[in-house]
Amino acid sequence: MPEIRILSDQVANQIAAGEVVERPVAVLKELVENSLDAGAQKIEIEFRNGGKSYLRVEDDGMGMNPDQALLALERHATSKIRKASDLNKVGTFGFRGEALPSIASVSRFVIRTRPVSSNEGTEIFINGGKMIHCKDCGMPPGTRVEVSHLFNSVPGRRKFLKTEVTEATHLIHMAKLYALAHPSVTFTLIEGGRTVFRSPACDSPADRVREIFGRGLAESLTPMDAQENDLRLSGLLGKPGQSRSTRKEMIFFVNRRPVDSRTISYAVIEAFHTFVPKGRFPPAILFLEIDPAVVDVNVHPSKREIRFRDDPKVRSFILNSVLAHNRAMASPSSEFKPALPVVEYEEENGRQVPKIDSQALALFGQSKIIEESQPKSNSLQETPCPKEETIKDDQPDLSDGDNKKILPSPSSAEIIPRTMVGNRRDPGAEWRFLDCPHGDLAVFSTLQGVVALHVRAAYERVRFEQLEDSLRDHSSVASQSLLLPEPLEFDGIDRASLEVSLVKLRELGFVLEEFGRNFYRLEGCPHWIDPEYAVRYLHDFLEIARENGGAIQVESFVRQALERQVNYRDETKDDFSDDEIMDLANRLLSCRNPYVCPQGRPIYFEIPTRDFENRFKRKL
Repeated sequence: MPEIRILSDQVANQIAAGEVVERPVAVLKELVENSLDAGAQKIEIEFRNGGKSYLRVEDDGMGMNPDQALLALERHATSKIRKASDLNKVGTFGFRGEALPSIASVSRFVIRTRPVSSNEGTEIFINGGKMIHCKDCGMPPGTRVEVSHLFNSVPGRRKFLKTEVTEATHLIHMAKLYALAHPSVTFTLIEGGRTVFRSPACDSPADRVREIFGRGLAESLTPMDAQENDLRLSGLLGKPGQSRSTRKEMIFFVNRRPVDSRTISYAVIEAFHTFVPKGRFPPAILFLEIDPAVVDVNVHPSKREIRFRDDPKVRSFILNSVLAHNRAMASPSSEFKPALPVVEYEEENGRQVPKIDSQALALFGQSKIIEESQPKSNSLQETPCPKEETIKDDQPDLSDGDNKKILPSPSSAEIIPRTMVGNRRDPGAEWRFLDCPHGDLAVFSTLQGVVALHVRAAYERVRFEQLEDSLRDHSSVASQSLLLPEPLEFDGIDRASLEVSLVKLRELGFVLEEFGRNFYRLEGCPHWIDPEYAVRYLHDFLEIARENGGAIQVESFVRQALERQVNYRDETKDDFSDDEIMDLANRLLSCRNPYVCPQGRPIYFEIPTRDFENRFKRKL
């Protein structure tokens, strides 16, 4: 057996670097965390060749004197903790005390730092773990760290790095995460001399999202805030109907630290059930504030993963908070805000007056404002235009002195009533039905633009909430007897699931009697389901139970089977008339969640007028 020896500090640091420094983005993470812990208000990041050849992080934090700078490059040297119990309440980002020496052992490492109290800075140069020099230098207060030729001293590690594009993508994403977590800090990111983004300090994460992720993502999110005891959840969540094919835009922070957490991720996905389609994911940027003593951030060497002491409590809080936000966002939209009056200016005296809607005038005898144009001296206009005779003889001929004839103002009883949905000639409707040009597509005009609605999806949502309301009703235990009992035969798996769920199903109104081994007889069904679909509903219920591996959750399975049942309605097989479409849209806008169907797919979307104006390059 070989002789046991103590490894040198250089080898020990390189081994530690294998855990702490996996790739350039790990270096960036450690350096940015140190800058934030130093109280930096400005952080500038620069890299080249995906961070393999050069990476720089510069801040205006408190800086270090020469002794502290040298001590920071020793293993297990840190200012963040003093005793082992401090690990139970870590309130800083970097606390391991091995990041800097590990990075310096596998790169060409230069650190320049200066505290505010000193007139000179300190420069320390280390190459592959060997000290080259330590000298004074001139620089502004703060710290500047340059890491170049990463893994040159350990080429075996370097060959496992990905392409420059891949490594650069990780660096940019990490920089954006920390910029998002700290909107009060100015971040600048430079790649190969090109500024990727420069985000000055701002008030809220929403402003930072708009600056670094773009307006598209920012406009698809809505703010949320919830608090319960020592837990607080805030941030931005996707609007109803917004979804993504990957989890890339599900970003979570715990005490301002970007983390990967299954607890948070699964809670958010479950809260968005029926709000996004199955297999798609909601955009979400959430910040969880929690007592550091009840969260373990020391599970993973690079601190990517965390662990909660009371995992069910955190999961339940996030699930309920996000679900309450989604339900509030999908609240009935029947309470339309009254439209602001459209005004215009009189040409004669510049007074601001309400603009008269021509469609509103059509309700009162097809009357219009009549211009009594006087012949002008222009030779091209030899005869005046004929007057439009639209005013009835029995109405007074009123004039405002400028040869304009107008009708008297209608009385209060004649004011146009406001409705949610109407036909194209209804001036009081918020949505005016235009046409059903193709299949299930219905088009409405609104004050803001044009709405495209999927008729069948709207029907499914209306029908689903009708069934859901009936199911919640206290009288839902009442059953309706079938004229002829339906025989049912099940295999062993479905029979076992049915036996476990039988008591709950009977409480819901299903009358099932055992009729031999693996045979049952359905003699009655709840009033909220049509008898002809009761058997199909039970088969759906058992199929969902089978898909979930036999873990019986009756309430959840009943709801999922209800979602499937709305697709089997005979009414959805025929085309809808115009009146049925308007009635359906009216009922949809009174639903609790009018934005998505029971499967989470969008029901309607609005194209604002400004989009048409952008396309036409002119005002409409």
